[in-house]
Amino acid sequence: MATGGRKKSNRTKKEDTTWQERVIQIRRVSKVVKGGKKLSFRAIVVVGNERGQVGVGVGKASDVIGAVKKGVADGKKHLIEVPITKSNSIPHPINGMGGGAKVIMRPAAPGTGVIAGGAVRTVLELAGVRNILAKQLGSNNPLNNARAAVNALSTLRTLSEVAEDRGVPIERLYAQ
Repeated sequence: MATGGRKKSNRTKKEDTTWQERVIQIRRVSKVVKGGKKLSFRAIVVVGNERGQVGVGVGKASDVIGAVKKGVADGKKHLIEVPITKSNSIPHPINGMGGGAKVIMRPAAPGTGVIAGGAVRTVLELAGVRNILAKQLGSNNPLNNARAAVNALSTLRTLSEVAEDRGVPIERLYAQ
């Protein structure tokens, strides 16, 4: 029985190594209670495998390490699939909204790199996108910008998905 448990833990270790986690923000928050102020920490974490899966999570705990762990677990619960083209970009231009933040994303030619700022850059890098142009508008709140980026990436559609939805062959989409 012990060997079966070891194999299982090795498998989970391999799974965990494929995921990368990046902390966007750690903030100390306080709550006023009867006895005074209670301090805790909020961590915003982006989790991704650089192969088309990414998620944003928020964790709150009385210590930073606990908050980051909870953020990672939350990020893994909210994973999305991102369609990536052969040029490591996105299939088409897209806009995303999250709270007061708006994010505009445009596909870019190979060799361009990730031209984006702050939380959006982290989300795109961990999603595995290598060539993209992105701009944050409206807010500089890291959580809202990260959520806007995830919102934009989740609404991306490939050409084959569009053809299937319309019930036409892919070749017909090209012929204009």
